[in-house]
Amino acid sequence: MTNGTYQRILVPIDGSRATPVVMEKAIAAAKKHQAHLDILNVAQVNQLTDGYAIASSLSTSQTFDLVKTTQERLGDLKKHAEESGVKSVAIHIRFGNPKQVIARDFIADHHNDLIVIGTTGLSMVERLIVGSVTSYVVRNAACDVEVVRV
Repeated sequence: MTNGTYQRILVPIDGSRATPVVMEKAIAAAKKHQAHLDILNVAQVNQLTDGYAIASSLSTSQTFDLVKTTQERLGDLKKHAEESGVKSVAIHIRFGNPKQVIARDFIADHHNDLIVIGTTGLSMVERLIVGSVTSYVVRNAACDVEVVRV
């Protein structure tokens, strides 16, 4: 953040019901600060969800199709952000552990100074077993984090 203004905002998207609400908060922040907006989906190996992640047991063709679907969905989010007045928007797909990619790897590569992230995605049982991505990001990110409660 420079002079109270964020320059690069990261919004990690998982395709959960929180996605539209989190996107609107990120768009509002990007417009307010005239910031670049990075829209990120982290595809975790061994996880398959509604077109937003990749399972390791899929064939190359199936994997390609899922990546293409994810790119299309992220492209729709990018278009919405641009139509809402955000001047600089990029979409990204990364592979790996979402906690590590969001809190450390991506922001190190792209120099984000704010992460806008939602609280949902996993069920309560899944959060107890693997831990909340949001909680990890809040504790470990090297930049400010805005949590959107959905």
